[in-house]
Amino acid sequence: MKKWLIVIVVIAILGIWSVSSYNGLVTVRADAKTAWSNVESSYQRRNDLIGNLVKTVQGAADFERKTLTEVIEARAKATSVNIDPANITPEQMAQFQQAQNGVSGALSRLLVSVERYPELKANQNFRDLQSQLEGTENRINVVRDRYNEAVNAYDIKKHKFPTVIFASLFGFEDMARFKAEEGAEKATDVEFNF
Repeated sequence: MKKWLIVIVVIAILGIWSVSSYNGLVTVRADAKTAWSNVESSYQRRNDLIGNLVKTVQGAADFERKTLTEVIEARAKATSVNIDPANITPEQMAQFQQAQNGVSGALSRLLVSVERYPELKANQNFRDLQSQLEGTENRINVVRDRYNEAVNAYDIKKHKFPTVIFASLFGFEDMARFKAEEGAEKATDVEFNF
């Protein structure tokens, strides 16, 4: 009778431990997915603001059409890249980052070229949109960092023993993280022409 009681207690402990490990993994993975949704939301806000910015800039009659076209095309390309938060692979993350970097580059060129148009710089709508875009870029950085922190918590939990056994048994895959652009570690050259 004692042997059966010991066996039942051991099985109960293993069962509770298994359920706890599985539920813990589900929780931290869901947190990472939520963090990813916040990243997408911030990028969507930027895309919405870019649409308003383009409309405002188009009002400047002799503004460079090529620059506007680059922004519109980069925005369209970035919005066409969709990632399933349940299965974010490093390849998908690289594609997403490349598309978003294209938007950032085109937007930077647009804002630099605006410097040549004092009437546009004086436009209150343009200044408001520019300010909102700057705030949104900061938000994007914050939510990307939070996403990486959530993925880190997931990875730590997933790879700790003995949870690693259940993670592999139930198919909990690694999640991709945001990484710096290639060459981001190099300082950019700034030239002043006097």
